[in-house]
Amino acid sequence: MSSVTISWRQRRQVARTRRALDRALSRTSSPAMRDELLTMANSGQFLGR
Repeated sequence: MSSVTISWRQRRQVARTRRALDRALSRTSSPAMRDELLTMANSGQFLGR
């Protein structure tokens, strides 16, 4: 696979993950769960950083 294809797929995966985290944050009612989701989102592990 070319580096362009790999880069494109990685960007799409990051975008999907970011949208999923945003949806989860909007649906949670528990402050503890919200904090946990924000910690995950800010860690960069799930956003390709």
